[in-house]
Order: sequence, then structure tokens, then C-alpha cells
Amino acid sequence: MSMVATTFSTDTPNLVTDIVRTNGVSGNWVWWAFLLTGLLTVFIYARLWRKSNVNTDLEFYELRYGGAPARFLRGFRAIYLGVIFNVITMSAVTLAAIKVGGIMLGLEPWQTVISAGLITVIFSAVGGFKGVVYTDFVLFFVAMVGAIGAAYYLVNLPEVGGLESLFAHEEVQSKLSILPDFDDTGSWVPLLVIPLAVQWWSSWYPGAEPGGGGYIAQRMLSAKNEKHAIAATFFFNIMHYAVRPWPWILVALASLVVFPDLESIQQAFPIVSDDKLGHDLAYSAMLTKLPAGLMGLVMASLVAAYMSTISTQLNWGSSYIVYDFYKQRVKPNASEKQLVLVGRLSTVGLMVISALLALALQNALQLFEVLLVFGAGTGLIFILRWFWWRINAWSEITAMFVSGILSLVFKLTSVGDYLFNDQTGLMPSWAEYIMVVTVTTVAWLLVTYITPAEKKSVLFDFYRKTKPGGPGWKKVVQQSREEGVDVGETGGWSVPSGILAMLVGSIMIYSCLFAVGYWIYGEWTLAIILTFVACLSGGGLLFLWKKIKQIVV
Repeated sequence: MSMVATTFSTDTPNLVTDIVRTNGVSGNWVWWAFLLTGLLTVFIYARLWRKSNVNTDLEFYELRYGGAPARFLRGFRAIYLGVIFNVITMSAVTLAAIKVGGIMLGLEPWQTVISAGLITVIFSAVGGFKGVVYTDFVLFFVAMVGAIGAAYYLVNLPEVGGLESLFAHEEVQSKLSILPDFDDTGSWVPLLVIPLAVQWWSSWYPGAEPGGGGYIAQRMLSAKNEKHAIAATFFFNIMHYAVRPWPWILVALASLVVFPDLESIQQAFPIVSDDKLGHDLAYSAMLTKLPAGLMGLVMASLVAAYMSTISTQLNWGSSYIVYDFYKQRVKPNASEKQLVLVGRLSTVGLMVISALLALALQNALQLFEVLLVFGAGTGLIFILRWFWWRINAWSEITAMFVSGILSLVFKLTSVGDYLFNDQTGLMPSWAEYIMVVTVTTVAWLLVTYITPAEKKSVLFDFYRKTKPGGPGWKKVVQQSREEGVDVGETGGWSVPSGILAMLVGSIMIYSCLFAVGYWIYGEWTLAIILTFVACLSGGGLLFLWKKIKQIVV
């Protein structure tokens, strides 16, 4: 529940609203595709993370790699993810809070930042990880009740007229399709093909990291045992993809009737400055139509969503700074009291920096796209490093720097417009992502073969502890036998069955997601077929899971 609550934030309905109003319901494939990553974590990586027995996922670096490069990578990633990526993510959440506060409460941006941020940062600094997890459990239910209640009321507004009138409206009809228009290459390639063919495995994104990681790994590592870690992660993916999106989608569609364009939003809310005007504002604008009691509940749900995400991000980022940077690089002999103090100071610092960045941003989709491109090309390493002995610390360092530099060049200079512009560039805009992935992948593969492999002792120790198995470790296992080193034998390799389970699980969850949509749309035949497919694939998944558990790894 804590995983689900963390990925449901104040900016999530804003992002979905922005996507639906801009690209239709099918535009959500840009994040629906990450289900594949999530289920890969469930059926393959969750047990590996539990076996690693590390305190944070960055501690993994000194387990998998060795020497100075591993220490540098752990420390640098602590700042790279714990500060840079974390601050960007929190600023998107805070930006959403600014917009909600501005439209629903008439607050100035700085008033929202101080009031919301101050409460959350005190709670996070005092409560710690256990406090975050337990309160997330309660906050999730508050947030979902508010989202569903708002959707029900807003769809039945007199100007919207209920579901039937909503779906018949000319502004809405072109946005309803769950799949993009296959006659328009500029639509279905970036909205469906790239997310499903490339994005899900190649990009590092918070909450959907290839190979697991981030606060998802933090939750798995804190679970009671391997079985609990796997079950919790699977439950999270069901809730995240199959249950939550439709209330937000319905409000987004209804907003097209009430506020068909940005001008109508600006006329209704002149207090909103031009630099904060965007389609993501439509969600907050719709919430002002709620009656007093329900509006109070929805405001409470948005506060809950904000607190659950920000508290997790602060705790996660602070743990990186404390355990993976300060304790490793600054003061290895630090006392527990000193570590707690550094953790609290870093929590406050992260909140302040993210709040300042939020004041400079405009919309949620803008940040989402930056994050996707910024981590493009690194995902394949996070997937393969468990199963291919040849990957070393320099592989990850190269991928991280090449991807980041390319992204900055394309986003912050005229090079991106020159190369990737649908009207004037050499290539369409969707080719930017593929270019970053391709160049980054080629670069880290070259560096992998140019630089020396990790020491045998490091590889032996890693294999002995995690037992990943598979052909990628065959050479290492053979070397251990020749040298008389016991690394532990695997009774079988569960990855092929895990990949099959991932595919069947994806069919099940996608079928649930789209069945709910078609039940709402009133398309009974498709809804019944997809419901049947969901039940059938669920049965197949149970069979596969029993088979996976029988394989000794």
C-alpha cells in the first residue's frame, strides 16, 4: 500500500489530465508501458534484491563491483538520484500542489510551498521510514475515496450530463480511444510503439526502474521475507495500473466539456499567472465545481497524496545521502546520533531545493518528459547487470554520463530543435528518445569491452550471495570450479519462466485496466471479452508461479 500511495501524488491526476487533454486516453501508454518493468521486478528481481541483503539499493554497487570505481559510483549515484532526480520529482509534486492551492484556495505559490512543505518535512524528519510506511497505508484510502467521489460527481454535473452525454460530446469523442490512431504515424509511434518497444526497458524512472531500485527496492528490502516482497510488488502493480487511472481519466474527459481550451481556464481563474497556465490545471479547475463537503474530502485526499509521496521521496533521498554518501565518503565512523542529524538536515535541504525549483516550472508533462529522456539508455544495464558478469562499474558510469549529457544538450540548446522537430528538423521529435538510447547503449557496451572485467573474487562473492544463474555467469561458475572456489550451485534458472509470467501478468493487468474502461464506455462485448481474458490469464499466472517456486535458485 505504501508503494501505491507513493506513486499517487498531487501531480499524478494533473499529469493524467494533461496527457488526456493533449493526446487522448491513448496518450497514457507513455506510463502504462512501465507495467512491463514492474512485473519484471516482481517475477525476476524481487527475490534477487532480497537475497542481496543490502540496506539501500546503492549499497548493491559495492556488492556487484569492486575497487575505487564501485565506491565512486555508489557515492555519485547517491547525489545523482538522491538529490538531482529526487529534487526534480518532488518539484513536480510541489508544482501540482501550487496549482491546486492557487485554484481551489486562492493561495499564492509561496504560501502553498511553505504550508504544505513545512508540515511534510517535519513529519518526514521525525517519523522516519516506519512512520512513512504506516501513514502511507492510511493516506492511500483517503486519496482514493476522494478521487472516486470527485469523478462520480463531476461526470454528473449539469453541463456534462452524465457518462452518455460526456462520451457523445464532440470535444471528447476524439479522445476516447485506448489505442492511438494507426493512420497517423506521428501519433501511434511515439504514443504506443516507443513506450512498448523501447521505453520500458531503456529508461530509469522513479517507481518503475528496470531491474528494480529506488523506493520500490527500499520497500522490498524492508519486507518480512522474499515471499512478502514479491507479493507486495505484484499487488502494487495491480493497484497502480488496473485500479487507479479511470477516476482521473473521467475527470480529464469531463474537463474538455467544461474547459475546452486554455483560454477558458484562464478566464475562469484570472489569478493564475501565465507561467503556470497548462492543461494540467484542468483537474484542479474541475474540483472547484464540487460541493462544500465533497470538496473538503477531495482536498484532504490531495493533501494525503502530497504527503505520502513527498515523505517517501524525502526519506528515500535522505537515506542515500546518509548511508551511501556521508557514511561512506565523509565520516565512516559516524555515530547513530550524527547519522540521524545528517538525515534530518538533508531532509530539510531537499525540500527547500525542490520547492524553489517548483516555483520556476510550468506543467507536469514537461517534467515527466525530461525525466524520461534524462534516464534514457541506462535501463538495459540495470536489467543485465544481474545476469551478465562482464558488466562493470565503468559501464554504468558511462551510461549515466552519456545519457545525461545528451539529454541536456538536446533539451537546453538549439541542437535538439535542429535535429528533432516535426516541421523543421532532420528527424521527427519522437526520434530524440531513440537517439539518446542508441548512442548511450553503444557507448556503454564499448566501454564494457575496453575496460577490465571485475576481479574474480568480487564476481565469486556476488554469485555466491545472489545466485542469479543463467548463461551470463557460465564462465564465472566454470572459473570457480577450476580454482576450487565454492560459489554455490543453482538447481535451475527461473528467468525464462519469470519472463513468461511477466507477459501473462501484463495481459492480465492490461485486460483488467481496459475492461474497466470499456465497462464505463458501455461497450459490453469488449468489456466481457477482456474480463474473461483477465480471469483466464490470472489462472495461467497462478500455474506459472507455482512452477517458478519449484525451481531452486
